[in-house]
Amino acid sequence: QVQLVESGGGLVQAGGSLRLSCAASTRTFGNYFVHWFRQPPGKEREFVAAIRNSVFSTRYSASVLGRFTISSDNTKNTVLLQMNNLKPEDTAVYYCAASRRFSDSASDMDDWGKGTLVTVSS
Repeated sequence: QVQLVESGGGLVQAGGSLRLSCAASTRTFGNYFVHWFRQPPGKEREFVAAIRNSVFSTRYSASVLGRFTISSDNTKNTVLLQMNNLKPEDTAVYYCAASRRFSDSASDMDDWGKGTLVTVSS
């Protein structure tokens, strides 16, 4: 089991940027696919981005491609999500999740953080 802790959420104006961080408890972080999901108010949790640390493979949802960048710092067991050109529709609780394989389905994740709130004002 991997313990995950997100940070970096907050309030930002449309067009602004935020960087989220996901810190993991395991030294074998590189063996996992680390995902970011988000849950907008009143909606279901949706896939945002994922990274396989050991081979630096990344995937993005269509809604964030070109605006968000996922990266990893294996020396700190941390995955970052740089979010640029934020839009009001990006408002959500953002969750970090880990699994042994890639999936865009929240039900396939093995471990979750508690989430961090991102609010984008218009």
